[in-house]
Amino acid sequence: MKPTALITGASGGLGLEFAKLCARDGYDLVLAARSENRLNDIKSQLEKTYHICVYVFPVDLSKKDAALDVYQFTKENLLNIGILINNAGFGLAGSFKDTDWQKQYEMVQLNITALMQLTHCYLKDMIAKRSGRILNLSSVAAYCAGPDMSVYYASKAFVKSFSEALSTETKGTGVTVTALCPGPTATGFEKAAAEGQLNMFRHAADPASVAKAGYQAMMQGRAVCNPGVLPKLMNIGSRIAPDAIAKKIAFKMNH
Repeated sequence: MKPTALITGASGGLGLEFAKLCARDGYDLVLAARSENRLNDIKSQLEKTYHICVYVFPVDLSKKDAALDVYQFTKENLLNIGILINNAGFGLAGSFKDTDWQKQYEMVQLNITALMQLTHCYLKDMIAKRSGRILNLSSVAAYCAGPDMSVYYASKAFVKSFSEALSTETKGTGVTVTALCPGPTATGFEKAAAEGQLNMFRHAADPASVAKAGYQAMMQGRAVCNPGVLPKLMNIGSRIAPDAIAKKIAFKMNH
């Protein structure tokens, strides 16, 4: 059975770039996101360009157990998911007490719970087949606390820690788990997270280059990928800089 790549948050930004990379390498695709019209446009483009089969599954993964609907869809269509890219996520700028509780809750559901559910479902299948690759989108935000984006930073720290643990748990199984920790990337994240430009996005990276680095790291089975200068510096800095300094830097970047 031909291997298929499942990509969440696939309607644009990094998700679209991951879809192109997988399609280029001959994988059929399952694209999951909220915008059905946008997904259908991408489906047409990718099928025409790469001569693959693309399945579209419109879903809001911030809703409870929506991830299980994705899993059921792939089972009903007898799809062999060989790659899982948990790319969907969003951020929210502002002090915790002043930001909308429902939005914060949905962020945790999307950034953490849906990612966990999809990983749990497909990891067992992959291990049974002794083959599979999982890429989870973390962030440079995983390396320190983030005042005025506290829940987002915490969610990405969870993703990094979770992925690194699974990378060790899966050694020798034929399955690999990778955390991608990019810096600010020009994907539309900023517009959804805040009103006005955040300082961190003044020199945002190109999504195609970030996706390529993450895709290569996944295919190589690396536990963590820090694409670009800023993530590498944050990785080093988080080990040697006092927490108070790291938090001050993050606070400035979040405004």
